[in-house]
Amino acid sequence: MAENKELRIHVEHLKKSFGTLEVLKDISTDIHEGEVVVVLGPSGSGKSTFLRCLNRLEDITAGTVIVNGNDITDKHTDINKARENVGMVFQHFNLFNNMDVLGNMMLAPVELKKASKEQAKEKAVELLTRVGMQDKLHAYPAQLSGGQKQRVAIARALAMNPKIMLFDEPTSALDPEMVGEVLAVMKQLASEGMTMVVVTHEIGFAREVANRVIFMENGYIVEEGTPSEVIDNPKEARTIDFLSKVL
Repeated sequence: MAENKELRIHVEHLKKSFGTLEVLKDISTDIHEGEVVVVLGPSGSGKSTFLRCLNRLEDITAGTVIVNGNDITDKHTDINKARENVGMVFQHFNLFNNMDVLGNMMLAPVELKKASKEQAKEKAVELLTRVGMQDKLHAYPAQLSGGQKQRVAIARALAMNPKIMLFDEPTSALDPEMVGEVLAVMKQLASEGMTMVVVTHEIGFAREVANRVIFMENGYIVEEGTPSEVIDNPKEARTIDFLSKVL
């Protein structure tokens, strides 16, 4: 399916070090339009760092990362412009606590001159309705459950009409009963053809929704393939060992 689809993310020999600590040692992969790629691996394997390099929240030590045709490793690239097409959802929501839900939703589209206040509000209501949060327009983050905050955070990322959505362990800070409501929104997005890269421990989600699973350990991609290849029939000893602990 990927061959005739537009290339959204091209990563070649990506390396990332923090001082002397090499976190990403040599990562290369391509992600095409409409693909849902789930990144699995033990803590400290470099998964979140890899994701944060895709919109240059981390500076890139070496290698090439091209996102939506923009070489974000090139010093001349306007990184803020490049980021406008990449939505990011974090583990801890990162909502602005001093603004209500509507304010959180409207801030970026209005500030970045993507929409008038009226347009931004209309879009916000439409997106909040999609994630089942339309009755919380004027609630503040402190009044919401973790699952509700995360659904608002997803809607907020969608308000910029991104071509790609990055999810960094979006359910790991949630109580178990709230995980399902967030995964349901993500499944809906996937079914609508959103290109998604998801760092998660939710194996069930990976099995059901991912086109491709990347297993990382120790700063390398150890194995990648379809969910049935990587999760159900892993070839590498390290993948087998990891899955035996989480399945």
